[in-house]
Formats: sequence, C-alpha cells, structure tokens
Amino acid sequence: MMKYLQKLGKSLMLPVACLPVASILMGIGYWIEPSIMSGNGAVTNVAAFFLVKAGSALIDNMGILFAIGVAVGMSDDNDGTAGLAGLVSWLMIITLLAPDVVAIFKGIDVKEVPAAFGHIKTQFIGILSGLIGSYCYNKFKGIKLPDALGFFSGKRSVAIVTAALSVIASIVLFFIWPIIYGALVSFGEAIVSTGAVGAGIHAFLNRLLIPFGLHHALNSVFWFDVAGINDLGNFWAGTGTRGVTGMYMTGFFPVMMFGLPAGALAMYHTAKDKKKKAVYGLLLAGAISSFFTGVTEPLEFAFMFLAPGLYVVHAILTGVSAFVCASLPVRAGFNFSGGFVDWVLSFKVPMAENSIYLILIGLVFAVIYYVVFRFAITKFNLKTPGREDDDAEEMNVNLANDDFTQIASIILKGVGGKENVTSIDNCVTRLRLEIRDQSVVNEKIIKSAGVSGVIRPGKTSLQVVVGTQVQFVADEFKKLCK
Repeated sequence: MMKYLQKLGKSLMLPVACLPVASILMGIGYWIEPSIMSGNGAVTNVAAFFLVKAGSALIDNMGILFAIGVAVGMSDDNDGTAGLAGLVSWLMIITLLAPDVVAIFKGIDVKEVPAAFGHIKTQFIGILSGLIGSYCYNKFKGIKLPDALGFFSGKRSVAIVTAALSVIASIVLFFIWPIIYGALVSFGEAIVSTGAVGAGIHAFLNRLLIPFGLHHALNSVFWFDVAGINDLGNFWAGTGTRGVTGMYMTGFFPVMMFGLPAGALAMYHTAKDKKKKAVYGLLLAGAISSFFTGVTEPLEFAFMFLAPGLYVVHAILTGVSAFVCASLPVRAGFNFSGGFVDWVLSFKVPMAENSIYLILIGLVFAVIYYVVFRFAITKFNLKTPGREDDDAEEMNVNLANDDFTQIASIILKGVGGKENVTSIDNCVTRLRLEIRDQSVVNEKIIKSAGVSGVIRPGKTSLQVVVGTQVQFVADEFKKLCK
C-alpha cells in the first residue's frame, strides 16, 4: 500500500510541474498592471490581461491536468494511452455529475442540487479519474479479443473499459460524493476556524509527510479546491479575500528561502574538518535549490534519516513560521514552491500583501534555524552530513561536474549490479528502484556518489536521493542496466 501511495505522490508531480509556467505568465501580467480589470469590468491593459488569462488556462483546469498526469504516472510504462484514458474518465464523471444533470436524475430544480455537485471539477476527481485510467490501461493494454473485434484489442480497448468503469464510479459518487465533500469541508473548516494555528498545523504536517511522499494529499485540501479553500487558485485568480487568501502558503517562504539554507550552513560548520570539502557541494547545491526554487528535498533528505529528531524540529519550525506569517498582515503565494522566484512573481498579485516583510521574517528564521540546528547537532552528536563515522568509505562524486555516467555506475555497483535491479523509475529528486535482494545493497558505496541519502521503503524497494539532476542519472542508469 505504501509503495502505491508513494508512486501516486510521484505521479502528482507531473501535473504540478505545469504550474510554474502559470505563475510566470500571471506574475508578469500582474507586474505590468496590478489592476488589470477596472471597476466596471473593462480591461485596462491588454498585454497584462493576455498573460494573466494564459496562466489562468492552467490554474482553472488543474483537475484535467491531474487526471492526465496521474494516469500517465501510474501506468506501467508511462504510455500516453493511459493519459487519454484518464481524460475519458474525467469527462465522463464531470458530465454525469454536473449540477444540471444531477437535477434531472433527482427530478428537482437545479438550485436544490447539493452544493457538492457544484464542486465536482476538483483535483480530487482529477486524481480519481487518473487512477481509473491507469488501472484500466495496466489491466487491459494487452488484452486480445476475437477476430471480429480485433480492431479493439490491446490499447484500443482501454478507453472503452475506462468509460464503463467511469460510469460505475459516477453512480457510486452520486451517493457518496456529497458525504465525502461534506467531510472534507468540515475538516477544512475545522482547521480554518483556528486561523493562524490552522496554518501552522498544515505546515507542520506538510513537512512530516514529505518522507512518505504523501504531503500532496494534505496540500490538495488547503491549496486546491477540494474543500472549498483553494488558497493557491484564489490567490492567483484574485478571487479570494485580501488578508486571508495566501495564509496557507506564506509561511513556507521564510523557511525555504532562509531557514533551510541557514540550517545547511550550520551542518557545514559542524561537519568534521576533513569532510567539509566533501559535503560543501551537496549542502551548497541544496541551499541554492531551496532558496531560488523552493525545492527542499535535496537538503531535507540529507539529514532526514541521519537525524530524524532534527527533521521533526524542522517541521515544528515550519509550523511556527506559518503561524507567525498568518498572524501578521503578510501574504504571498506560489504556483510551484516557496522560493525566491515565486516570491518575486507574486509580488504584485492583487491578493499579495506586504510581501517585502518576508525578507525580515526570513532573516529572523535564518538565525533561529542556524542556532537551533548547530546546538542540536553538537549537543546530541547528530550524524548530519560530514559527521559520519571516520571509517565511512569516501568516494564522493560532485554532482556539479555533470559526470552522470560515473554517478550512475557507482550507484549501480552499490545496489548489487544490474542483475539485482528489476525496475527503474525516478521522481523530482529520487531514483526509485525495485530490487531482488536488499542484503547485497551497500549504502556506503551508493553514498560515495555524493547523493543525499538512501531509503528502503519496502522489502524490494530502494530509493536513492540524487537531487534535481536525477533525470540525467536515471537515464545513464537505465543505459547501464540494458
């Protein structure tokens, strides 16, 4: 089950990767003209309006992106047929459960239709459609039919089966969607009712779920339109409430831009002198990634399993940052993650408020992170990067030299050779492998490639945290395994 959920988490990154272009387009548009529409609805700047509408084409259709992206990501071989199946499922479900259609089914006026059906085009339904599409693809892509129906054999049968299964899913959702939606809204309202405390709870749980790749499910409740909060969508569309919208995103900026990089500096300063040179590249690259893009996994996985207690402290500090920012008249948002790029692009979005203050807040959290990390590492002798036992084998390869073939060959040697590898995949930062025998895996050799960490989530599962250049390493790894 955990393996399935982790694969789903990876699949969600495919549609999420489409969002940065939306933030760029909309951010530039709002920079050109913060008040694109005048009070009477007239367009004040055509160029700005063009860019904002181009970005909103993605923001307003995230459910479709999730349906296609999850279907492709969850398919056995990432085939486009699965993406088509996901789209088929999405179209079937949102059409059959549209308010006007439901009104006919129930024989009532459309105004009496439960509010849940007015929110059927959500990321939740998109994910469900993607899962249905990928299931049908994996199950029926190789089916052979009688000669009379031979045209529909194999992959051509997938869309047909998907449509049939989506009809059944629609019937089930007709009865349970109002219940599910009501529960999600109640959960969201329970958190929202706590105000800034709720923002802190969300940020804290967000970080704790990172190791399992399940933080996307939590994010969908607050950032997207699953429970009616839609913090991300409302922020960029300017449809939220100024001073409120953005409260579930703002607190991540001080941590990603300043806190974690300061934590990396603390880890560098507390590393053993003879190992500082070896960990310098790893920590610097992770800090730069965190600051500019908000991609924190390279840094977090560098100490997450070496010092789990320190990672919990990091999660707590993230929650505190979110609480502080939500309590202050400061709002900023992102489409990808809380890094410098998104901070700049969101500066003049109508829902943004006093975004410049995040620099001061971030500097304060930089000091807190540095002091807390340095104290905890030295006080409890935590084995953060550069503090491993002296007998640890050192064959560090600096990923910055782009010698991905060498990195891949070292990792392959560490996992026991290509004979021990049964499946190769990757997400944004991790090389995900299925292996035959865990006992032959040598983590020292793998880590000597300069990677951030090694994770064993299951009996036959192995993940190597490479960083944002994982795609190049994965490509070379696949070549070596042929």
